[in-house]
Amino acid sequence: MSKNIWITGASSGIGKALAIKFASEGWKVAASARRENLLKELNQENENIHPFPLDVTNIDQCKTVFENIVEKFKDIEISIFGTGIHDPKSEKKFNLDKIRKIMEVNYFGTMNSINAVYDYYNNKKSGQISIISSVAGYRGLPSAGAYCASKSALTSFAETLQFEMKRKNVRVSLISPGFIKTPMTDQNDFPMPMIKSPEFAAEQIYIGLIKKKGFEIHFPKTFTYFLKFLRILPNSIYFKIIEMGYKK
Repeated sequence: MSKNIWITGASSGIGKALAIKFASEGWKVAASARRENLLKELNQENENIHPFPLDVTNIDQCKTVFENIVEKFKDIEISIFGTGIHDPKSEKKFNLDKIRKIMEVNYFGTMNSINAVYDYYNNKKSGQISIISSVAGYRGLPSAGAYCASKSALTSFAETLQFEMKRKNVRVSLISPGFIKTPMTDQNDFPMPMIKSPEFAAEQIYIGLIKKKGFEIHFPKTFTYFLKFLRILPNSIYFKIIEMGYKK
């Protein structure tokens, strides 16, 4: 019996690397993103990757696309929601339109995706829902207010969803990457400690989803554990450490 997975944000970055990783491991991948041409290129490279174009900000389209995926594959063991945007230049000033856009894609786009699969997993009583957040959701960072807020919201929601879905034998996992080299992080104009490749991220996520049972998948560990430590520091100390880091 084939193993099937749905991945959103699959046209580039972590999502693309995940699609390739799972496909190479023999999974059938339903790959979703807005850029249909990039999804078709993935399909040409690996026949296990099947394009399902999607704009996650469209509630009805999310439902329709997932229905089409289930019709084609019959069973979806894992759904990974990883659509995300960031605009560091606009975040250096208060841009309400951009803040709304980031929240609409990163947070509500993920909510729309979860809404599309909720009844399916609720009735199935098995499977996994995985949400890609970020260590940026741990605490506020300079020039990333909307991005940090969107990821913090995802992290909190994943924790809440875990309580509910565990009773239904559905695993919820939270993915919190550090800096990963993607078209999104290429926009950053500051040093990114311990930045890793999308392929590294995909390998860590694959191991976390398939071979381990923990709630949070975070990497690289040296970096993420340091940020977890920063979460428990008093605000005065935290602000000083981050300000020193950005001055460098």
